[in-house]
Amino acid sequence: MTKKSFFRAFRDSLPIMAGYLALGIGYGVLLQSKGYSFWWAILMSVTMFAGSGQYAGVDFMASGASLLTTAFMTLVINCRHFFYGVSLLDKYRGTGIVKPYLIFGLTDETYSITATTTLEEDINPKKYYFFLTALNHSYWITGCVLGAVLGMFLPFSSEGIDYAMTALFIVIMVEQWLTSKQHLPAVLGVGTTVLCLVIFGAEYFIVPALLLISAELMIFRKKLDKTSEVNGDE
Repeated sequence: MTKKSFFRAFRDSLPIMAGYLALGIGYGVLLQSKGYSFWWAILMSVTMFAGSGQYAGVDFMASGASLLTTAFMTLVINCRHFFYGVSLLDKYRGTGIVKPYLIFGLTDETYSITATTTLEEDINPKKYYFFLTALNHSYWITGCVLGAVLGMFLPFSSEGIDYAMTALFIVIMVEQWLTSKQHLPAVLGVGTTVLCLVIFGAEYFIVPALLLISAELMIFRKKLDKTSEVNGDE
């Protein structure tokens, strides 16, 4: 069962590997361009494992931002994970000693696979979640270190690299749109986000948008569940 769980997790993580290696290399190059050695890439990717948070962290360090400012902005950037965690309470229940690592390693991409994948009876869910998280983490570390090392020896322009994470989020959304027959959550998410961006501005729209989207999904929960049952969506 352990072997089957690992290979199923590895198979499901392959698209994430491609994205994480590319994004990690971009991050490593960006970090190197700001004057930080590859040791920083190792330290930050191992202890943080937060793509958008790490990209932002490079600018925080380079600009000399205070610890309080850095902590607050990191919280704002990654507060969406609170909502991810709530939806995975049942799936992560009983995972024992690895639960802290599963919580630490919950990224957007890992969440997307965990929340939508249906496992066969011969796959141990707890082992699958651990292997999936660990594999994705290893891809990210590898990409970050490779990028930092390449940045030391090869000339790169870091212009536009910080858009890589946004591009990945767009790809994930498009993939979910194409594979799901239920598009209301995506429409609510995009519409509410744009509205909050207009009202609150680029610096403050994230938290209000997340709160409103969560409220909307709770309001439409019964309708979404019934539609998913009819369409056969997981």
